[in-house]
This record gives sequence, C-alpha cells and structure tokens, in this order.
Amino acid sequence: MERENTSSKQSSLSQSTNHAALRPRGPPDRNAPLDEKDVDQYYDEEASIDIQPQERDLKHKQVFSGWTLLLLAYQSTGVIYGDIGTSPLYVYSSTFSSQPSHDDLLGALSLIIWAITLIVTVKYVLIVLSANDEGEGGTFAIYSLLARYCHITKQDPKKKSSYQLKRWHTHELRTSNLKIRNFLENSRAMHGLLKALSVFGVSLILADSILTPAQSVLGAVQGLKVVREDIGTDTIVGVSCAILVLLFMLQPLGISRLASGFAPVVIVWLLLNFCFGVYNLAMYDASVLKAFSPYFAGQFFVRNKTDGWLALGGILLAFTGVEALFADLGAFSQRAIQLSWLCLAYPCLLVAYIGQAAYISENEGAYANPFFESVPPGMFYPSLVISILAAIVASQALITSAFQLLAQVMNTSYFPQIKMIYTSDKFHGQVYIPFANWLIMIGTVIVTAVYNNTTKLGHAYGFCVVLVTFITTCLVALVALIVWRTHWWIVVPVWLIFATLDGLFLSSAATKFIDGAWFTFVLALILASFFILWRYGKEQQWKCEAKHHLRPQDLLIRDINGQTKLTEQLGGGKIFTVKGLGIFFDKAGGAKMPAVYEEFIRKFQAQQDVHVFLHLRALQIPHVADEDRFEIAATRQPSCYRVVLRHGYNDHPVNADLGAVVYAKLREAIQSSAFSPAAAVAAPPAVATPVPDNNTNADANADADAAAASAAARPVAEAAEVAAAGDYDPIDIAGHSTGLSYSPVESRDGHASRPTVAERLAALESAYETQVVYIVGKEQLRLLEKENGLFKRAVLGLFLWFRDNTRAKVAKMNIPVDKLVEVGFVREI
Repeated sequence: MERENTSSKQSSLSQSTNHAALRPRGPPDRNAPLDEKDVDQYYDEEASIDIQPQERDLKHKQVFSGWTLLLLAYQSTGVIYGDIGTSPLYVYSSTFSSQPSHDDLLGALSLIIWAITLIVTVKYVLIVLSANDEGEGGTFAIYSLLARYCHITKQDPKKKSSYQLKRWHTHELRTSNLKIRNFLENSRAMHGLLKALSVFGVSLILADSILTPAQSVLGAVQGLKVVREDIGTDTIVGVSCAILVLLFMLQPLGISRLASGFAPVVIVWLLLNFCFGVYNLAMYDASVLKAFSPYFAGQFFVRNKTDGWLALGGILLAFTGVEALFADLGAFSQRAIQLSWLCLAYPCLLVAYIGQAAYISENEGAYANPFFESVPPGMFYPSLVISILAAIVASQALITSAFQLLAQVMNTSYFPQIKMIYTSDKFHGQVYIPFANWLIMIGTVIVTAVYNNTTKLGHAYGFCVVLVTFITTCLVALVALIVWRTHWWIVVPVWLIFATLDGLFLSSAATKFIDGAWFTFVLALILASFFILWRYGKEQQWKCEAKHHLRPQDLLIRDINGQTKLTEQLGGGKIFTVKGLGIFFDKAGGAKMPAVYEEFIRKFQAQQDVHVFLHLRALQIPHVADEDRFEIAATRQPSCYRVVLRHGYNDHPVNADLGAVVYAKLREAIQSSAFSPAAAVAAPPAVATPVPDNNTNADANADADAAAASAAARPVAEAAEVAAAGDYDPIDIAGHSTGLSYSPVESRDGHASRPTVAERLAALESAYETQVVYIVGKEQLRLLEKENGLFKRAVLGLFLWFRDNTRAKVAKMNIPVDKLVEVGFVREI
C-alpha cells in the first residue's frame, strides 16, 4: 500500500535538485569576465544544503498492551465516564413531567437503550474513535486527518518537519471517492466550510467545559436537599463555587494522578448502579426487558407525536458526555476507551436504566427522583455520598477535553502559543494548560452564580452536545470516503442513519434555544471567531515572510577578488569579519537562510568567524536520546554550519551551556569528516546521486528515475573528479551519516580546494575561545499603509494586538544576557 509522503517527497525533489546544482563548481574564474549568472548559480547552491526531517521527527500514535493498557482503561474510567455515568440521576425526571403510562415508559426505555447502543457504542466507540489523528481525538483531529490525505489547508512553514502528508495515489482510489476528493480540494467554499465546522465543533466542547462543571457540581450539592429540604439557594451556590475552585486547583497534579484518584469513585458508582438495577429488575416489573425491541421506541412517537419528539430533549441526557469520550482520546488510547466502555460502563448503564424503569412501572411518582427512590433498603446514605462524589468527578471529563483540544489548536496555529505542561513521561498526550485552567475556572464560577440551578443549565447543556455529535457524523463520513477508501454505497446509508438520529435529537434540543441553549451557541461562536481570526492573521504572516525572504544569491555575492559583499540592490557594501562564534536561532529550519541572519548581515554588514544556524526541533516525546539529538550540515559559506537540535518536552536545550555543547558537537563532527578521495569514489555521498522514492506521485517518480539513470550513465571518472575537488565530505555524528558540502576556496591556479580538517578545527576553536554570541530575531508586524479594507484592517489589528501581548519574551531564554543580541525587523501584512 503506497501513499504520498510529504517528507519523502520533499527529500526526493531536493535530491533531484541537488544532483544538478551540486556538481563540482568553484568560484568564478578571476581571469574570466565576471558573469552575474555564474555568481548567482554559485551562491544559489546554498539553497540545496538542507537537513531533511527524519521519521523520528514525526508524531506517532502510542500503542499500549498488557498491564499498561489495563492501567489506561482504569484511568479513563475516572475521567471520561463521570459525565455520562451520572446521567441516571436525572434522565427520567427530565423526560416525563407526570406519571408515564406503561407503554410510554417502555418507549422511553427503548429510546434510551438504542440511543446508548447506536450513538455511543456503535458510532463513537466502534467507528469515530478510529478517525483519530495519530491518537488525537475531537473534531479538529478529524479535520487534521483529512488534511493529511487531502489538500484542503495551508501548513505552518515552521512545522513542516513534524507534519506528514499521506495522500493516496489517484489509482488507489475508486472513481467515486476520487471525485469527492477532487471536489474538496478544488472548492474553496468546501475548504472554508470544513474549517468552520471543525473549529466550531472544538468551540462547542470548550463552551461545554465551562457548563459541565457548573451543571455537575450544582446537581451534586442540590442532592443534599434529599436530606435537608431547607437548604437555601445561596448556600448551594456558595458550596458549589468552593468545590469548583478546589477541583481546578487540583489540575496541576496531572491527568494520570487525578484519573487514578477519581477512578475508584466512578467504578464504585457504576457498580452500584448495576447492582441496584439487577435488584429492581428482580423485585419489580421484569417485563420492561421488552424495551430492547425498537418497536416500542417507534410506538412512542406514534402515540405522542409532537410531545414524543419534544421528550427527546430529556432522552438525549442519557448520552451527554459522549463528546468527551472522543475529545479525551489523546490522553488515553482507543483500545483503553473501548475496553473500559464495553466491559464496564456500557453494561452498568444499561442495567441501571432498565432497573429504574422496572421500579417506576410499579411505584407512582418515582419518575421524579428515580435513582434515590429505587435504592434498595439500607443503601440510601452510602448511595447519596457516592452520587455526590461521582457528580463532582463528572466535571473532569470536559476539563480534560479542554486541555487536549487547546493543545491541538495551538499546534495547528489557531491559537497563540501559551504555556503548556506535559504531565506524564509515559503517556505523551496528557497535558495541562495553566492559563486555560484558571480561565475556565472563572467562567464556571460565574455561570454557577448566574444560573444557580441545574434546570436552566440543562437547557444550555444538551444542545451543545448533540450539535457536536452531528458535526462529528458529517466529518467522519468524509474520513470513511477519503482516508479509509470505503465505497460510497456503504458510507451514505450509515451516514443517513446516524445523521437522522442526530437530527432528531438536535431539533428537539433546539426548541430550548431561547430557554438557555443560546448561551452555549453564542459562547462557541465567540471562541470560534477568535480561532479563525488568529489563523487568518497567521496565514497573512506566513505570506508576508515568504515574500520578504531572500535567496542566498539575492543577499551576498563574491566579487572576482574573492571578497564577500552585499548584492547591489542591498547597497553592495563589503562584509567584514568579527571575531567569535555566532549562533543564530533559526525558527523555520530548512534550506533557506534564517531571517535573523539576513537582517544581521544587512544591518551590520558583518558576520562572525564561525556562524551556526541553530534550529530547535521540538518532538512530542519526553526526552531525546543523546545520539539522536544533533544533526549537522556544513553550508557553502566559509565556516558556516546548520545544526538541528532535537529535544523532547521535558528537555531544556536552551541554557547557559548551549554554546559549549554546540562547539563540542561541531568539533566532533569536523574531526570525523576526514576522508580519502578513493573512499569517496567507492561510496559517493547520497546527495550527489538521487534515489527515487516509491512514496511520491507518478511525476516525481519519473523525474527521480530519470535522474538516477543519468547518474548511473556517468563514468566513474566524474565521481573521482567530485572527490578530488573536495566538494563533498561525509560527516558522521553518533552513527548518522549526512552528506555535507564545504565552501570551495580558490587556489592560485584557479581551481577549488576545500579547507583541511585542521584549518576548520583551528577556525572553530579560535572563534569559540574569543566569544560566543547568541543572535535571535524579533519580528515586528504592522499593517500595510495602503490597506483600505476597514473590516480587514480591524481583523488584522486585533490579531497584531493579541500577538504582541502573547508572544514569548527574549528575557525568558535561559542564556547569559551579556551574550545575547536581539535583531529587530519590521514586516507589513
């Protein structure tokens, strides 16, 4: 099975380019007329020197088994099922306003059984969980998955090393699936619609993360009225707010610790419901088991018509919390959630609802408080304590979802980069975001104080959940067609079934829009608007940076005397050499010159004896092994190196010893670079001979094959010429070989020669002993003066304001201030 792979495709294309551009060619002959084209070609070779992303740079889904899988299943129970698991407290009381007839009770129970079975078990647990993006869940993860297999969005140039395209070849798709993919790729309206749906789905869950804790804790505290009916509203609100503050103060402990602590509460709660259900079924009306037949669900609508449709607003509370089941996927795993749902939560909840129905059938008025009314004798107070604890724990599901989803939108440039803490070395997807935690806490406390009862909050709560499930249904249908390559005649009927179910529940919940659901919708719209605004601003920034980026030949030239100068359009000034080692922080990485280096050269017309383009490549693992941390390539500029420093989320690569570490690695690399021409002929570097990549598209394969054939046809003498010229030099760092090139130095006879190992070591040691200087760029964005669109100016103005107030400060870098140089420059968007 072949797919197009971004990193491999880029590698193949760059190799194809290198083959033509990296043939031995010295500087322009000083006895020949200076040809600007020759100079351009010589300096354009710099663009071909690159350190390609490795497979280990990409994010990969963690796969667990054995005891680790059981531990994750246990922990997922404590986080995910607190919300959906506490629904038996209020589903029947929310569905009926008076004592139901036996047939209506059977109809409602049948709807509950099939809603949990079809929407939660079949759709989410068996289908939707598979539509994850390398282990991440939520509507935005579905969108990211689609973007890997379909060209529907732009990517952040600075994060290309961690992004992999897996687009199917044309011949690997059915005609109908291919037409759908082409339609999505060619329609800008569909690009916008998919983006809007995905962002709005995330925003709805984030809005839900403010409502759910308020709903759950208020419901738990209101449960005390069962014991003391004279408890006032002010007392309930005050106690609820105190519990909420305490709950959010616990979040820095991390998901694993909280989940392990909460899991016993939820497990005991679910098992209590199971036992109570079995007891009630044995003691009361066992005929309610007939509700497993969907016939009774259909008859419920036939008898009650509009009232039956409106009753769905109460039935849907049986699966509220299902959105967290998918959104929390990144913190656990697909198999862990499937295991905990199918083996524990699903059977316990089914038996709980069946047992309550059996009790209500023979006890008039029990529908108003079904759980506590149906508790077996002697179990009232234990069940009261457990129910209150479980209701409080139910808040954790959506709090965790908020952290997981915000991490996704930050990584995809829909939200500013704020502090994010990975809380586990073992489970890489578990995160905590302090700013979001305290902001959600404030919002939850305000909502609790304003709404002050669960009835009002319930109206706002259900609408949000069902709208997310409907959006998820539509996006997963596209995944089935484009990613899983399922035939349309299978996808469409399944989509119609679930879309119809979602539509029925959504239309019923929408009738309560004015009663409180508007709050969720408006809050989600505000959040979605901000996400879209930020993304639009970032895309304008990327466009601006690409426009201002100079190619090496547009920045520097070397005259016939060998003197390096600025190009004529930049003033033609001479470039002076400053003693020392200069480390330029290269945010983007890749083959292009860093913007901070361009600005430094233009402003100071000088550069250090030895300069390094340092790119920090963050990987989503806790630590990077020492042997995999550094990768080094020498550029065609004298004493200039590209260094990629890989680090995990618990590594701290930028510190006071960074210069010493870079110096040591460069020294090690140069010392290992000595080679004989004979060896080079026997094993020419990879960059000199491109290898076709089977994962690229047909056109790229054809180009690569042609290049490979051309390389094979050249005589061995040409390989010897390459080695003799010293234009390539393999460096090995901890077992990783990289084809490197060094700037040819012209000898008296006009031929190019390379610096010796001793010369390079001497230059590096002299520069390091003189001084080490760290150079960072500070890009200031401002609006174009000629931009006349009022709306566009307002949007970009807001983006710039948020950007200026959320960007990291250079003072936070843990390096000596006296060795730090900040180069500012202005870009207009």
